[in-house]
Amino acid sequence: MEESYPAEAGINEWISGGVGDIETIADNFQITPWKCKEVVNLLEWMRNYNRAKPIEEQIRFYAMDIQNVMNINLKIRDFVEKHKIPVTEEQLSIVDSCTIKIIDYNKTTDWADVQIPKLEEIKQKIMAFQADTTKINDQEFNAIRRALDYLIKYTYYLQNSKSEVRDLKMFENVKWIVSNEAKNGKAFIWAHNEHINNKEMLSYGSGWVNLGAHLKNHYKSDYYSVGFDFGIGKLLGLVNEKNRPTYWKAYQMDKPYRKTYAETLINAKDDIYFIDMDKAMSGDPTNFFSTKKKQLVLGALGFNPQKYYLIPKKYSEMFDGLIFVKSISVPDYKLNE
Repeated sequence: MEESYPAEAGINEWISGGVGDIETIADNFQITPWKCKEVVNLLEWMRNYNRAKPIEEQIRFYAMDIQNVMNINLKIRDFVEKHKIPVTEEQLSIVDSCTIKIIDYNKTTDWADVQIPKLEEIKQKIMAFQADTTKINDQEFNAIRRALDYLIKYTYYLQNSKSEVRDLKMFENVKWIVSNEAKNGKAFIWAHNEHINNKEMLSYGSGWVNLGAHLKNHYKSDYYSVGFDFGIGKLLGLVNEKNRPTYWKAYQMDKPYRKTYAETLINAKDDIYFIDMDKAMSGDPTNFFSTKKKQLVLGALGFNPQKYYLIPKKYSEMFDGLIFVKSISVPDYKLNE
C-alpha cells in the first residue's frame, strides 16, 4: 500500500487475530486518507479471512512508501540490544538522526552522501553477526534488514526529494516484498492512479517514471494495472485561507468536465463497472480508449474548484483495466461513531 513501513507491525498483528479496535488500528496509518471506516472495514475483512488459516496462507499487509520512518530507530536499537550486536552508541545515534530528520523539499543538501555509508556499515555488522551465529530467526532478521533498507531509502529521499525518486524506491520495495515475502509471487498493490499506471506521472512526456512503469518494465504482462475514474459526487478539498487554520471542505460535483473520459463513461447503464482494456480495444471501432482525452487528477490536497487539473491521457496506454464509479462519496472519518 502507498503507506510507510512503521504502519506494518500493528496492522499485521491485528489482521492475524491480535487485540485492538477500529481507532487504534487506523492510528497505525501515517497517511490521513486511510484513517477511515472504509479502509478499516477492509482490514477487518482480512482479519476474518485469516481466521483458522495457518500463517503461511494468511493475507499480510505491507507498506512500500518511503516518506515516513517514525520509530524505526527504536526498532533497530531494541534489536541490537536484545542480541548484543557490536553496534556502537555512536552508530545508533546516526540511526536516530536519520529517523528524525525531516524532508525539506526546497533545500539542496548532501545529507544522504554523508549518512548512507554509515547506515550501510551498521547493516553489514548486523548481517555479519547473523552469518556468524545464525541465532536470529529468519522472520526477525528480515524485518530488521527491511527496517534498515527503508531508512537508507528515506535518507536518500531526503537529499533527492523528487517524485521519480520516491517511485523508484517504492518499486524497489515492492520487488523485494514479492521476491521474499509472497509465497505464490502474488501481491495486490494499492496507490494513486499516477503511481500505478503503466507510463509516467501526470501528462505524457513529463519524464517522471512512476512506480507502475518500473513494475511494467520489470514484470511485463505479469503486472496488471487497474485505474480508477468517476463521474460525479462529493469530493474533499483542503481549504487554506488567510489568518485561519486549514480545514477540509466537501464540494459537490454535478457533472463530469468536458472532453474527459468520464463525460462518456458516465452514460453506461451500470453504476459501477470494470473494463478490461484489451477486450475493450478489440471490440471498439471508434478507438475511444486509444484517443487522448482528459482525466481529473486529484492529489494530496484534494479537490479545488478554482484550481483543478485535467490531464490528457490515453487510457489504453495508461491502464490494463479500469474501474468506473458513476457517483462517489466522501469517506467516513468518524471512527468512534
